[in-house]
Amino acid sequence: MAIKIKTQEEIEKLRIAGKLAADVLDMLTPHVVAGISTGELNEIAHNYMVNEQQTIPATLGYHGFPASSCISINHVVCHGIPDYSKRLKKGDIVNIDITVIKDGYHGDTSMMFEVGEVKPYASRLCRVARECMWLGIEQVKPEATLYDVAAAIEDHAHKNNFSVVKEYCGHGIGADFHEEPQVLHYRTPELKNIVLKPGMVFTIEPMINLGKSDIRLLGDNWTVVTKDKKLSAQWEHTILVTESGYEAFTLRQNETPILP
Repeated sequence: MAIKIKTQEEIEKLRIAGKLAADVLDMLTPHVVAGISTGELNEIAHNYMVNEQQTIPATLGYHGFPASSCISINHVVCHGIPDYSKRLKKGDIVNIDITVIKDGYHGDTSMMFEVGEVKPYASRLCRVARECMWLGIEQVKPEATLYDVAAAIEDHAHKNNFSVVKEYCGHGIGADFHEEPQVLHYRTPELKNIVLKPGMVFTIEPMINLGKSDIRLLGDNWTVVTKDKKLSAQWEHTILVTESGYEAFTLRQNETPILP
């Protein structure tokens, strides 16, 4: 499948959708506190998307996924299913992943939250995972390759003695939730063949593990956890390749690149 080059009209719709997805995370931030359930957070997000933004929660019903957000706590790598019986505790690290559809186009983003005071190694993992994402994003410009993106992410993770999940990756995005290309976050030779061109839009969303990279899928067929039960952290932005570099569509309020 060919990588789609977006038209100016499509880029504007993706820019709007990306901003709306970021707004959901900004809105949720004060609610991410000890004692709230992931089910309640999902309900708050759903109501905001549907009632305030008039957006469609892209994950709800996607291949049968039962919620309007993915909320992944501690050793959950991704695709955690919100649950009213699962309450946040002080010391938890939590990823909330939001994708909205507005006027037929997707905005996809996620971020880590630290609940109360977390262990220094947990906070460091969250910070390094964020730096990995931004180091990858900073490689984006015309004639660069996805290998450049992957190498920057992998090198920074390994330098900090963390590992990179290989089974899940970023992706092209537009009118479809998942398009070509697959944006891997570790080196593989075929990535050298994917040359970036203005008008490409894709997510960069490395999942960085405190321990080994090995993962397993739980019986609900959605929740992915680390095999060694050590912590995992992830950040995600939707990125446009511009004529001179990149534009991040999903920046939150007052957010700037976080580099090491």
